[in-house]
Amino acid sequence: MITRKEFSRRRKQLMRMMGKDSIAIIPTSSEQVRNRDVEFPFRADSDFYYLTGFGEPDAVAVLIPRRKHGEYLLFCRERNAELETWTGRRAGTEGVVEQFDADDAFPISDIDEILPGLMEDREQVFYTMGSRPEFDKSVMEWVNRIRQGSRRGARTPDKFVALEHLLHDMRLYKNPAEVRAMRAAAKVACSAHRRAMQTCRPGMYEYQVEAELLHEFHAAGMVPAYPSIVGGGANGCILHYTTNSDQLQDGDLLLIDAGAEYDCYASDVTRTFPVNGRFSTAQRALYQLILDAQAAAIKQVEPGNHWNAPHEAAVKVLTRGLVKLGILKGRPAELIRKEAYRRFYMHRTGHWLGMDVHDVGDYKVGDEWRVLEPGMVLTVEPGLYIPSGSKGVAKKWWNMGIRIEDDVLVTKKGPEVLTDAAPRSIADIEALMADGHATAR
Repeated sequence: MITRKEFSRRRKQLMRMMGKDSIAIIPTSSEQVRNRDVEFPFRADSDFYYLTGFGEPDAVAVLIPRRKHGEYLLFCRERNAELETWTGRRAGTEGVVEQFDADDAFPISDIDEILPGLMEDREQVFYTMGSRPEFDKSVMEWVNRIRQGSRRGARTPDKFVALEHLLHDMRLYKNPAEVRAMRAAAKVACSAHRRAMQTCRPGMYEYQVEAELLHEFHAAGMVPAYPSIVGGGANGCILHYTTNSDQLQDGDLLLIDAGAEYDCYASDVTRTFPVNGRFSTAQRALYQLILDAQAAAIKQVEPGNHWNAPHEAAVKVLTRGLVKLGILKGRPAELIRKEAYRRFYMHRTGHWLGMDVHDVGDYKVGDEWRVLEPGMVLTVEPGLYIPSGSKGVAKKWWNMGIRIEDDVLVTKKGPEVLTDAAPRSIADIEALMADGHATAR
């Protein structure tokens, strides 16, 4: 778990970067209706939680550097015995001071009366517009109210700064506490993928395999970091397939993209394996090509290399391999220049990973790819997708969707694969699945 001391450290770091005469306003999410009077499971806004550790809806954090009466304020829901009987306990204003280290707290219902006064005489407002239109409207109403009071000496903030420029750069670099959380999420995700491999059989349905994943997540006190993708056969060629309703066929591959979330930190793992436990000759050839591409990409996750280096390495291996297998025709260098591989490999080789599955952080600084530094975590996930009817491609390759994805931490010594415990070599996958089948007899 991320400690209260760590949340305090983050707030202080952000306020140092903001400087004096500034104020930061960070709202969290509200509950969202699923249907009629049923809500979706609530998950706090990542930026808000990163600074507060407070997981309730309808709250706003306010940071005011060098304010004599407290720099860290929280607006939150009040205690309500009747409502808490129905929907669960609330911290209330006293609780957020005692349990979450707020210097002061106010009812969220009083924000319109209190926050404009806190914004007065502050030169800069750090707030990210665009994420919550209704809250954006409130912020502008507060500014206009201050402006209307300028005749009585109120000073209107004259500069709005997108909070994400500072906060998202902080979130990009994971400290040891964050890495521990991500290792925990990775460990459970790997266990879930192993369980899926061991239980998978022809004739099962995709949702039954998904249930095995969910069992591992919830048994460990975690939740899915995103809707699991469990795509058999042709469904593996759909990048964000989440219907998970079809029956698994003997001879097909099964692509599973599933990760666990621990204390709001995500893992993101993809494995592809044969439904019956044995790769066919064609499946083996295409799978090994992608595995080789991933190995080449992971080698590039080194401090000093740029963000795009793993992708470039993967593209070279994939393109040369596709030519060798007869799926692409031509000179590899020319095919890469023309991006001919994009017919079968239409996404990039990775993304930042952290509190969000597709985590925050710029991929370029100016016009240059960002340089990798220790503490960054990214996915490495090459794949190939060859749907049925692919013109000019032999039928033996049709309906093969293969992706291999791992979570990789940049360290001073090189790449550390956090998700290494999920088998990815052909021999390891077949051995694990054979063991699972033998145990089930």
